[in-house]
Amino acid sequence: MGVPANEPIRTLFICHYNRKRSATAERVFGKDPALDVLSAGTSEEALVQVNQRMLEWADVVFVMDDEQCRELARMFPGHPAVGRVICLNISDNYHFLDPELVAMLEERTLPHLE
Repeated sequence: MGVPANEPIRTLFICHYNRKRSATAERVFGKDPALDVLSAGTSEEALVQVNQRMLEWADVVFVMDDEQCRELARMFPGHPAVGRVICLNISDNYHFLDPELVAMLEERTLPHLE
């Protein structure tokens, strides 16, 4: 990733509305001192809508499903971060901080952050 050893990894989590999946990821991974974490959504109705500054800030970008991959490509055509997006394949059937969602996030995200 090219991040200096003493610098936290700037990690961006994106889902559709930034209310359940990405918000849970921000809460869970935000406690890790090795990470600097933000979350956003692709929808205009998202609590925080993803923007170009976020993509440029992030060392690693996680999306929850293929819909966000397509939306990012549409919203930011040709942006280099879009080609580096990691899809976690987590569907939108969980509540905020759902224990099953937390377990899936940890299992699917941590291998990319080591």
